[in-house]
Amino acid sequence: MASAFLSIVQKIIRKGNLRLTLANGETHAVGDGTGELVVARVADEEAEQLIRRDPTLKLGEMYMEGRFILEQGNIYDFLAMVKQNTTNEIFDIPMAALLIGRIALQQLKSRMPINRNRRNVAHHYDLSEKLFELFLDEDWQYSCAYYNPPGISLEEAQVAKKRHIAAKLLLEPNQRVLEIGSGWGGMGMYLVESTPGLELTGITLSKEQLKISRERAQKRGLGDRARFELQDYRTMTGRKFDRIVSVGMFEHVGIGNFGKFFKKVHEFLDDDGVMVLHSIARPKPSFATNAFIEKYIFPQGYIPSIGETIPFIEKAGLLVRDVEVLPLHYAYTLRHWRERFVARRAEAVALYDEQFFRMWEFYLAGSEMGFRWDELFIMQIQISKNQYSTPDNRGYIAENEAKLKEFEATRTPLEKVIL
Repeated sequence: MASAFLSIVQKIIRKGNLRLTLANGETHAVGDGTGELVVARVADEEAEQLIRRDPTLKLGEMYMEGRFILEQGNIYDFLAMVKQNTTNEIFDIPMAALLIGRIALQQLKSRMPINRNRRNVAHHYDLSEKLFELFLDEDWQYSCAYYNPPGISLEEAQVAKKRHIAAKLLLEPNQRVLEIGSGWGGMGMYLVESTPGLELTGITLSKEQLKISRERAQKRGLGDRARFELQDYRTMTGRKFDRIVSVGMFEHVGIGNFGKFFKKVHEFLDDDGVMVLHSIARPKPSFATNAFIEKYIFPQGYIPSIGETIPFIEKAGLLVRDVEVLPLHYAYTLRHWRERFVARRAEAVALYDEQFFRMWEFYLAGSEMGFRWDELFIMQIQISKNQYSTPDNRGYIAENEAKLKEFEATRTPLEKVIL
């Protein structure tokens, strides 16, 4: 008699080529036999029951614990097969109740007045910097690259991302720039070096990122123009900036704080200022983050839709000047990161352990799935207070990018971060 676990797998995977061995030793062919063969095994009956009841969270956990095992193919191959069959509904009443409960809890937590921003950031970004060195480019850009033209390397695409954002910022000499979520300093240093006299303040809640940003800026002789601070945007006061940029940070704000975020932007931005917001986005509201990502990777994060974001910009008294959608660019970026990470598996395991390696591999593979199959994308929103702060056509972007390429050709090469 078929197990409940096998039955749900058969309901999901009707297209594809899966050979599944259950905990009782039975092996079953699942799917229509098309595509590359994936061979999977479940180690014990409890793992089957857990995945059956809560696949969104427990599949990743069982993979982490070595209880859901891929014997041929990898976790990306398995998840891709599942995603190709997403029209096959499997929700029952208990699973629906679990989802509703998670949505309610995440919505409540996102609106609580307790400030857990620093703890949430530390959960991910204060991991060993050696971990990120395993898969990031030489500038440690931990956000979506820009593959224009198509087929360029990860390093080239990350430079193209910085160039594209800088072009939209309409930078001018001697301006003051605020970077909300400054990472390891790469974007800020690019802006400072590209524009004479520009002064940048980068704020972060990660002590590890702050340390490396300051070290890098000092080594490049930028200590007086690229200043990095351990600072929460919500408690920052008394400053005005000509330009504001935020790359890959808005996803961590939480839907309950969107209004506060853009009110602070209004407070910080000069009357003739310009902001560029670069963030992951989704095609429609989801109200909650994937359970695995919420628990293990980005606690209290939330990926918004464009439609969820713009009303808060408008309510804050700001103007939307330009919106650009970059589809699939993050899928390409994540593919590069995952392949680099997996190629250095032994180093990752030595740094943490096998379970951590599988957790991170699952995160990178699952994230790529989101962009390839769930229609996630990158949104870049240009914001101002004054409609005359930006040109009335988009030709300036290509013109500014051409000038920035000239700067890049003369820029002192980045030094590899020594850990």
